Amino acid sequence: MEIVIRRAEKKDCARIMELIHELAVFEKAPQEVTVTLEHFEESGFGANPVWWAFVAEVEGTVQAFALYYIRYSTWKGQRMYLEDILVTEEMRGKKLGQLLFDQLIIEAKEKKLYGICWQVLDWNEPAISFYKKYNAHFDGEWINCSIS
Repeated sequence: MEIVIRRAEKKDCARIMELIHELAVFEKAPQEVTVTLEHFEESGFGANPVWWAFVAEVEGTVQAFALYYIRYSTWKGQRMYLEDILVTEEMRGKKLGQLLFDQLIIEAKEKKLYGICWQVLDWNEPAISFYKKYNAHFDGEWINCSIS
């Protein structure tokens, strides 16, 4: 099985959107995905990109992605924020997630970022187990907040 980890390109956006919808179904919130393909493409590949991603291709088909952006902490400085990482259901257990996460670590080091942060749903035991392999710190003290 040939696996290629590479930076996402604009041509990957439609496939990444398919995977985002797969993730939303897995997280029991498919109705929450409201971004259009055009907005997604512009946000990643327009004049002022706000996100970047890596994809995992297997035999020429994107089967996984990891999408991040840079956030700023007044205490720590620039940090990578991993917005989403997804491996298609049929490709789980084949190390694609590990390859992508390792690439994110390399990217964060090359960009001299303070670290990587992300969120995981408290019921997503497979993801929690995956992150524990990286000695991730799980912070139960902070409460997520948002407005629309």
